[in-house]
Amino acid sequence: MPALPIPGPAAAFAAELLTALRFYTRLPVPPLTVEAAHPPEPFARCLAWAPLAGAVVGACGAAVLAGAAALGLPPSVGALLALGATLLVGGALHEDGLADMADGFGGGRTRERKLAIMRDSRIGTYGALALGLSLLLRAACLAALGERGGAGLAGAALVAAGAASRGFGLLPLARLPPARADGLGHGAGAMPGAVFRTAAWLGGAIGLALPILAGAGAARAALALGLAGLAAAGTTRLAARQVGGFTGDVAGACQQLCEAAMLIGLLVGGRPG
Repeated sequence: MPALPIPGPAAAFAAELLTALRFYTRLPVPPLTVEAAHPPEPFARCLAWAPLAGAVVGACGAAVLAGAAALGLPPSVGALLALGATLLVGGALHEDGLADMADGFGGGRTRERKLAIMRDSRIGTYGALALGLSLLLRAACLAALGERGGAGLAGAALVAAGAASRGFGLLPLARLPPARADGLGHGAGAMPGAVFRTAAWLGGAIGLALPILAGAGAARAALALGLAGLAAAGTTRLAARQVGGFTGDVAGACQQLCEAAMLIGLLVGGRPG
């Protein structure tokens, strides 16, 4: 089948976006012939559109929140169901990274031992605790947002946090060298500065606009983005000290911490006014 007649820049964007959606979600994204004519190379370029994939994941959770509210379910139940939907759609990719990083950084004494633990598929005490706390914290934040501003605010927060965290969460890849000579992090290649800037600006724009439109207020939305940025910077610095670079697990953990930080930020100051 011949390639679709799409202009070069548009075809390249389509190929990169579809690759990002396949990487970040488990949705049945159909193949397009344009991808064969415009392969996304290197893979790091596709990460510029990670916030859009994150918004899609968050939108699936927001739809579940809206459905739960329509059925009259309590916000806490809706929050848990929404998180479950995001886990299914996203394949728990970043949650796995958080658990592995917690196990490695918490259980290893040397750089080599930390990296070895992070590569082990088994989950340990530190990983289980980190994963459990992350899920509980995000569910509690979503439930509180639902109680304060309804399913609309909670859903907007989920989409905004999903997008912004996947943009800001790329900071370790942009600032650090790969910690290993193989693996997913090394395979992604060096991230061009323009790719990270695109992802950060795109994620930040979505992360700022949606909460404002949902009634959170500009100051609270800006604070939430600032906290997400601090979480990204802190994770990057921690990875540099612990293993001297980034891995795929570090990137996943960074996204999780950014998402939690942003949801917390949207709760600061009480009920939206």
